[in-house]
Amino acid sequence: MTTMNPRGADGRWTVDAATDDLRERIKAGEFSPADGSQGQLPPAATLGTQYKLSRNAANRVIDKLRQEGLVETRPGNRGAYVREWSPLVFLPQTEFEAPTSEDADILTRLVEAVRRSGETRMDGVTEEEASERIRHRLGLRDREHVAVRRRTSIVDGVAVHTDDSYVPLRLVDGTDWMAPGSVARGTNQVLAELGHEIVEAVDELRPRPTTEDENARLALGAGSIQAIEIVTTGFTKDARPVQVTVLALPAVRNTVVYKRRRPVPAVEADE
Repeated sequence: MTTMNPRGADGRWTVDAATDDLRERIKAGEFSPADGSQGQLPPAATLGTQYKLSRNAANRVIDKLRQEGLVETRPGNRGAYVREWSPLVFLPQTEFEAPTSEDADILTRLVEAVRRSGETRMDGVTEEEASERIRHRLGLRDREHVAVRRRTSIVDGVAVHTDDSYVPLRLVDGTDWMAPGSVARGTNQVLAELGHEIVEAVDELRPRPTTEDENARLALGAGSIQAIEIVTTGFTKDARPVQVTVLALPAVRNTVVYKRRRPVPAVEADE
């Protein structure tokens, strides 16, 4: 029976180190049969021997991978199976593309393009005092309140990222932007109808660990994992910031892709 080489600083395996190693083994296809059938991880007892962990600790490793969406367990079946699921390719630049239908938001367009199933879960619509970073991006006064829409995007049954939007409350109080459920025509369209159409967006990206709130919303369990944060500030045609959207995308469930195109010179375009 194979024993894995320890990666810990003290020469011992930990639950987190074993989880990282087993995750890489899964991604490398170690447990994927050549016939294309669904792969299965070794039993917890076997993994415990490989990583020199107790059976309970090995079960915690499996549970962490299950929370990440990499494996699944089945009632009545022993062991865990490699989940047939690949990260969502997230394309922020598609925000301003024409929708395929009246209520097709950016998530709908992304999953339709690759024949996957997606939905948006509303986690709440509230009003609250703006935090310092939101207040700074929106140019708000001290203690000014914002309206907040908190959503979670789900692809193929897996919660892939959180999506929280902040708008000055004075702009949308009493409007459809504050509706408790989904808005069919989209909240950006509501802003446009109110005279605050977003025509430009500036994205800021940075890596960071997930928060406890995001772990709960994404069913990640305890313990932070690496995520990509995208903070998007939307501006009107007169360069006025009206909306900030914060997305937290766990790296194991998302790949962020930006596409760039070289402008065609006028002479070349006329030929």
